[in-house]
Amino acid sequence: MELEQLIETYSDYLYQIAFIYVKDERVAEEVVQDVFFTYYKKREQFQGKSSLKTYLVKMTINRSYDYLRSWKARTFPLFQLFESKVERADQPLLKKEARGEVVSAVLTLPVKYREVLLFYYYEHMTTKEIAHFLATPESTIKSRLQRARQELKPKLAKIDWEVLFDE
Repeated sequence: MELEQLIETYSDYLYQIAFIYVKDERVAEEVVQDVFFTYYKKREQFQGKSSLKTYLVKMTINRSYDYLRSWKARTFPLFQLFESKVERADQPLLKKEARGEVVSAVLTLPVKYREVLLFYYYEHMTTKEIAHFLATPESTIKSRLQRARQELKPKLAKIDWEVLFDE
């Protein structure tokens, strides 16, 4: 598959995954760019043991974790105060989505809870598949899923779910 075709096929999806982890649009874009750049440089290392999509998702998650552990991630909010606000064409749509109460509530959770929610509800993966993908015991995945739901419950108690699903 050509690089342009890969980018066209997977960039939006990988961006959403990166955003769930890093909670910043620009950083999520950087993560996705790094993933494609790294894949292009090292594409011969892909052995085909899983689908290319799974491989790119795992790279995105790992790169997101790298960012979260970096010095830049811990000091980035300070730098944001000094940056000018330039809006892209898709900015209003992203802001509307990011302002949603459900998304906001999920983004307040620790990464280990966000990722299991992402895989379970967004990817429709089973706990067994998530455990295999994250190389974590299935019982740990079940516990994280339960704790994530418990933390979300009070944060989402005020949402009018009928209005949310009518749109």
